[in-house]
Amino acid sequence: MLSSCHGMFDDLYDTPTESIDIREGQLYVDASSWLDWYYIDFHAANHNAAEGGTFSSFVKEAIPIEELTNQEGIERLDNIEGLENTGNAPGIYTYWYDVFGVGLSNHDFRGFTPTAPQPEPEAWHIAVHRNNVRTNHGAAYETTYTSINDLPKNSETFRDSTFTPDEWNELDVWTVQDQMLQGLIGNQGIEVNPVLSSWLKMDIPPMPPTYTLNNHVFIVRFPDDTCAALQLENYQSPTGTKCCLTINYKYPY
Repeated sequence: MLSSCHGMFDDLYDTPTESIDIREGQLYVDASSWLDWYYIDFHAANHNAAEGGTFSSFVKEAIPIEELTNQEGIERLDNIEGLENTGNAPGIYTYWYDVFGVGLSNHDFRGFTPTAPQPEPEAWHIAVHRNNVRTNHGAAYETTYTSINDLPKNSETFRDSTFTPDEWNELDVWTVQDQMLQGLIGNQGIEVNPVLSSWLKMDIPPMPPTYTLNNHVFIVRFPDDTCAALQLENYQSPTGTKCCLTINYKYPY
């Protein structure tokens, strides 16, 4: 069964082994893991670049998947009015997806496991998990530009644009896949940014999945009123591993 699962979901189970060179103003993050978020601090990225190094570092934090068995977990489950109403609680939300039929649009909630909240480093701006992106209390706007070099001089041009904050999501951060052949996926319940996450779309059908890159430049505004300009240039490693992200960035913008 395991080999069958790997064969069926090759694009989901790729394991990268190679490194990659990046140029100034780029980040490279192997975000192909199901089990981790990768946190990026643009201050650290700029410092590293100023020191003359090629920046490819980030802070990795594992997604909690172990069920809470202490009193907190018991009380959280007791407060649920039916499994479908978890009150946006941290945990693993299991859904059935019609992966062998019409696709991800047809899904059904099957269960909830309370877990600890997602760990976060002290300082970060965005975090990536495969094709998912979240911000540190920021909001994102998709521009029509397809090159960071063509952007207006500063972000004031977009001052009056509509920026979208992160939103609760329990369908897209696929984490637990041991029942995938039955169409059952355990997803982390967490806030992600729907606009910024649109820079990479995964489609099922077909199988294996297909990926579509959106090469528009995105502006992210943070609580301190600084902005970053971000563009996904590539989502594959040199050997074709999916969700290895080459990100063009400008911070502050």
